[in-house]
Order: sequence, then C-alpha cells, then structure tokens
Amino acid sequence: MTTGLRAMKKQQTRENISQHATRLFLERGYDKVTIADVATAAQVAKMTVTNYFPRKEDLALDLGDAFVSGLAHTVAERPAGRSALAALRDAFLAAVERKDPVIGFAPLEFARMITDSPALVARLREFHDEREAALAAQLAAETEPGFLPRLAAAELGAAHRLLFDETLARVLDGQDHDGIAAALTEAGRMAFDLLEPSLGTYAISADA
Repeated sequence: MTTGLRAMKKQQTRENISQHATRLFLERGYDKVTIADVATAAQVAKMTVTNYFPRKEDLALDLGDAFVSGLAHTVAERPAGRSALAALRDAFLAAVERKDPVIGFAPLEFARMITDSPALVARLREFHDEREAALAAQLAAETEPGFLPRLAAAELGAAHRLLFDETLARVLDGQDHDGIAAALTEAGRMAFDLLEPSLGTYAISADA
C-alpha cells in the first residue's frame, strides 16, 4: 500500500507540474516561460520540476513517454495470431475514435504553440525517431536482429508520422475534431492498406 500511495503522489505531482506549465505556455508563449516560473506556479522546487521533466520541451510535450513507447507496446501486447501491422492498424483506428491526443488531437492554441516553437518541433522529431527505434527493437526481439526489423519499423513509423502530421495540420486549419476523426479514419485505412502487401504476414505473434 505504501508503494501504491507513493506512486500516486508522484503521479499527482507530475500532473500538477504539467498542468501549470501548459497554462503558462499558453498564456505567455513557450519561449517566455522558464523552469523557475513553472516551479513557482506549481509550488514546488525547481529541482522537482527537472526531476520529472529533465528538458523544458518535455513540459510541453508531456505525453512523450506514451508517444515513444506506444507502437512497440501495441506490438508486444497484441493477441496471438495477429501481425504487427494488423495490431497497429487496430490501435490507430481506436485512437482516432477516442480522439487521443497522443496521435495529434489537441486544442488549436496548443497546436499553434508547438508549431511556433523550433525547439518543440525539434523535440517532436526526436520523439518520432525514438518511437521508430523502439518499434524496431521490439520487432527484432520477436523475429531476428538485422535489416528487416529496421525496415519494417521505418515503414510503419513513417505511416504514423504522416498521420500525426495530417492530424496536426487539420487542427491548425481549425477543423472540428469530429471532422478530423472522419478524415483520419479514411487516411489511416489507406496507409495501412498500402503496407499490407509487404507487411501483412510479417511478425505474426505466436500462439499462446
């Protein structure tokens, strides 16, 4: 129970810091807010902020861990008999249906904050690269190390990157989230259908 309470307290602290940081970024602009400003608003020490968010960019992109690990986790947890492609297709379409911020759904002002900051754009690019590398490692662990897992991860990662960019572009265009979801469902199906001939039978999970 002590461990559970400690974990809950840490999560609450993290969320408190993140919420105050987001508010400040939106009010003042990302580049005009310092780590010290966030610490003061959240009523914690500056070191506490950096312990939870080692980089300032991660305060704004606080779903980075879920973003980076998401594809690999989906593949690792897929049911027996499912290919990596099928699992990722299902997961993406489910994320579109719930309008998940991890795949790009966001308020307009938040999307503008990201795209207006070269530092945040660069950090987001790093997240895409790290996500692809994590997926390649998972595929290699299930099949065999070498070129093929990296190639498959590059194709799947590129599809997800383009779909994320499409979501963000539509948010910036001022489209409502229901309309974005409808467009992303169609785009997602198109993207995964195009990958089906090359990856449809790759990395099928073994029977339990």
